[in-house]
Amino acid sequence: MAYTWYGHYNADDSYTITQTDTPRHWYNYYFNDEYVSFSSQVGFGEGFAQDALGRRVMLISNRNIFLSEDGAYWSLFGLPVDYGYTDYTCRHGCGHSVVGLTYRGIESRVRMFVPNTGRRELWSVTLTNTGDAPRTVRLVSYARTELDGVYRPQGYNLGCGGFMPEKNTVYARDYHAFDSERNRKIWCCMSADVDADGYDSRRNAFIGPYGEEQHPTALRKHGGCTNSDCNSEKLCLALEHRITLAPGESRTVHYQLAVALDENEIVPPTHEAVEAAFAAMQEKYKQMLGGITVQTPWKEFDHLINGWMKYAAAMGSRWARVRHNGYRDMTSDTDCLACVNPELAWVRLKRVLSYQYQSGYAPRTFIDGVIKDRKFSDNTVWMTFAAHTIIQALGQPERLLETVPFNDSDEAVSVYEHLRRSVEFLYGFQGHYGLIRIWGGDWNDCVNYAGLEGKGVSVWLTMAWVRAAKMFARLARMLGKNADAFMAEERATKMIRRIEQYGFDEQAGYYIYARTDDDIIMGAPESEEGQIFLICQLWAVLAGLEHGAQAMDRAEELLETDIGIRLCWPPFTHQWDHIGSMAEKCPGVQDNGGIYLHPSAWKLTVDSILRRPDRVEEGLRKMLPFDHTYSDKTCGEPYAMFNSYFAPESGYREGTPGQSWRTASSSWLLKSVVEAVFGLQPEQEGLRLVPCLPPAWDDCSITKVFRGCTYAVHYSGAADGTDILSVTVNGKPASALIPPVEGTVLNVEVRLGKK
Repeated sequence: MAYTWYGHYNADDSYTITQTDTPRHWYNYYFNDEYVSFSSQVGFGEGFAQDALGRRVMLISNRNIFLSEDGAYWSLFGLPVDYGYTDYTCRHGCGHSVVGLTYRGIESRVRMFVPNTGRRELWSVTLTNTGDAPRTVRLVSYARTELDGVYRPQGYNLGCGGFMPEKNTVYARDYHAFDSERNRKIWCCMSADVDADGYDSRRNAFIGPYGEEQHPTALRKHGGCTNSDCNSEKLCLALEHRITLAPGESRTVHYQLAVALDENEIVPPTHEAVEAAFAAMQEKYKQMLGGITVQTPWKEFDHLINGWMKYAAAMGSRWARVRHNGYRDMTSDTDCLACVNPELAWVRLKRVLSYQYQSGYAPRTFIDGVIKDRKFSDNTVWMTFAAHTIIQALGQPERLLETVPFNDSDEAVSVYEHLRRSVEFLYGFQGHYGLIRIWGGDWNDCVNYAGLEGKGVSVWLTMAWVRAAKMFARLARMLGKNADAFMAEERATKMIRRIEQYGFDEQAGYYIYARTDDDIIMGAPESEEGQIFLICQLWAVLAGLEHGAQAMDRAEELLETDIGIRLCWPPFTHQWDHIGSMAEKCPGVQDNGGIYLHPSAWKLTVDSILRRPDRVEEGLRKMLPFDHTYSDKTCGEPYAMFNSYFAPESGYREGTPGQSWRTASSSWLLKSVVEAVFGLQPEQEGLRLVPCLPPAWDDCSITKVFRGCTYAVHYSGAADGTDILSVTVNGKPASALIPPVEGTVLNVEVRLGKK
């Protein structure tokens, strides 16, 4: 079955959707450091502001924009999907979306974006009269807000709202703790650059107690807003503008939706300010994400990497998975962002380190004004990975001496000390057999019962710690701290021996996953369910363990499917007292035997390390949403990655994707492609080339900005093998380790084949 695109990529890597009725909402995200928002191709989505401790104000929980004329009304977002409009498009680009359509002789265009600063998003609505007679229409913009809490029947909603004529603003007002330990007055506002002709701040007046958002009562009965104030009823934000258009005439109205902490912050937009903000936003992403460009025979893949995966990594390193501020998620995505923008990654890493404890432990998340540990044991291990990647990319180990405070102390210590304490903490966090405790979960959040008594251990986390200890030792030596390096290496050697003795199953030929408080083994042939876990086999290679290659062979033998490689097998069919919520999921769903794409992205790196280009190609094809070489995956955005594909046991969900965007699959796909598949690996002396290209990429290129030098690398001959036969730089023979020359372009030609 051919993949249904519902649109097409554009030359600038943006994606244009040409049908509203995609199998599910296809989203785009917009963000700055204070505010994040998202919208599907029909305007559906949310937007909220957040302070430094994760307190949030839900400015928008849905949006719509209507035109009303002579008793008829319609949505400029194309809802409902079958009312008869033509020329529909939604162009999603990095940082913005534009939805356009034509109906009843009016062409509309709605642009949405989040500017570089401020707790706000901006909408620009352009209307054009395509007919030969004048038209007068009522333009009505609407945002559902949860400033006063989610509506529940017979519940309390005690905010108030109304209109500020002097500010041309409809507002909702309530009290919340935001940037404050105590409640303070908060406004959610919608303002425009054109004087409003009507407004609504009461949801029951605009939507109606028996209405619904695609067909508001105010439009059905009155053709526009009702000028409703609100007192202790559910709030909303709506503005009306009456617009007369001559034949062929176009008019634009700009809207600002914002969270204000003071009435003086409520300032309506102007045309000049909005357009300047849009241009600045575009320039920001051009500068932020311009460090990598790829060109392969797979053109859609190029668009995915050159535009969307870089953008997703930038969002994840700042906003994690959006629903909460996952420490591991932000740190891991920051590691991946470093291959594109190590300077920004360094800033992001220092921010994340400030939430670490003095002990070296790091929390799971911070949300609603509270740092929440949630008993996850792995959060701290990711810090060293990110720091090592960034320092190698920058070539500036002295950055490790910059200082950052802990969350439980005003004292600022060096980044190096943060890392030292993290490695030290986990080494001391030992359970059975001297391996590292799993506690309430490791990378797999849902193995949350295995170690609550403090005895159960994670073989995977012990492997990850070994990798972190080795990286820390390298960083320590860069700073001349040889005693620290020696201790880390000595401890890593001890841990490797323990892993091989208590974590490797000789008969099975692969590594177990964990041992519970009661020393029940997870991930071994004698396990009734969940007899093998993928991540242990992957990280055995990443940590440089003895049986890594052998374990990967067994993993592929037992876990590979037509739609990708499973996270574990066989899936759990019922809850087990020693496992947790992983076993509560249906078989084949996500981590319970599903095709989890975050480990699939790790596997690209592992297959590259093991020099298996055919498996790199197969792994990529199975991950990509639009590649149907192996399966008929449907539903998801072709410009995004997903957390998983559903395995055959999931019934009608088989082969369909899980959630998009809010996943490390995007960031790790980017990192694996750049550093492992194309093989551009930063070292202190320069950029080393260690490619493992798919055989189908017989002629491909990658351009990378590295320490002020532009490397334009062209590979040929991948169909014949992955060995480097020759390297030239600007026409002269060179080695595979190429030092940067700041301010220059190095044209690198690499011939591949078999030696």
